[in-house]
Amino acid sequence: MTNSWWEIQVHCTPMLEDTIFWRMEEFGCRGTASELWGDTFVVKAYIHQDQAHPLDLAALALSLRQDALCLQLPEPITQWDVIEEEDWADGWKQYWHPQEVGDRLLIYPAWLPLPPVCDRKILRLDPGVAFGTGTHPTTQLCLEALEMRLGLGSSQAVVADIGCGSGILSIGACLLGAPQVFAVDTDPLAVQSTASNRELNQLDPQRLVVALGSVAQLQQLTPEPVDGIVCNILADVIIEVMPQLAAIAKPTTWGILSGLLLDQAKAVADAVEHEGWVVAALWKRKDWCCMNIRRT
Repeated sequence: MTNSWWEIQVHCTPMLEDTIFWRMEEFGCRGTASELWGDTFVVKAYIHQDQAHPLDLAALALSLRQDALCLQLPEPITQWDVIEEEDWADGWKQYWHPQEVGDRLLIYPAWLPLPPVCDRKILRLDPGVAFGTGTHPTTQLCLEALEMRLGLGSSQAVVADIGCGSGILSIGACLLGAPQVFAVDTDPLAVQSTASNRELNQLDPQRLVVALGSVAQLQQLTPEPVDGIVCNILADVIIEVMPQLAAIAKPTTWGILSGLLLDQAKAVADAVEHEGWVVAALWKRKDWCCMNIRRT
């Protein structure tokens, strides 16, 4: 069963794209791909067959229809089928292309030949079954925030990445100048993906340390508090880990939080302030946002 996946395909109006991505991530999907067919947006998402029952998929489809009704948009058409891992691993790649992010990075699919000339830092990536290809607004916002932080006299900042997924933010931090990054994720597949992409980008394992776990594991990995923290996961998880961040933070530590829909921002901001942090800036893109925070 572990080699079989549900491929969930949603045909919808482009205005539902962000909502569908959020629903798929909340549902537990390991990867997504999307493309525009004429006036119709098609989102494909994937989850292990043994992690979802057909009744769960039917409930997901109902939630997507309800979302559309609340937004007064045409109802999406949702369908699903079982595919083998090899089919998915190769099939979605045709929809993902190199993408410039910020002023300095180029996210580059690992299976494409490298360009002969490029004036950007090339971040090679094969996400496998982990979240993070650089196409989602929250990932782009985090990378842009990292570029700002690591370009303002903080290029020597040691960074912790909580919920590293494919490793895209950790690798991005290294390419932007961070001397060391500590990455953790509670998903073994994400840890494996980050380690694989670390090798793909020829980074020293001592420079990018990746391990299974969360903040408690970071406390064991880091010899002293870190200078920066990035966390691109779900709002509920961010709220849950906020009380633990003080254990790995200095008075001068900054943070980048994303994975947040705009209507979740207040709840997260309240949790941030409750734990002695301040929201220094809030960046928005489509229905998503990214918080830049610092200690008070």
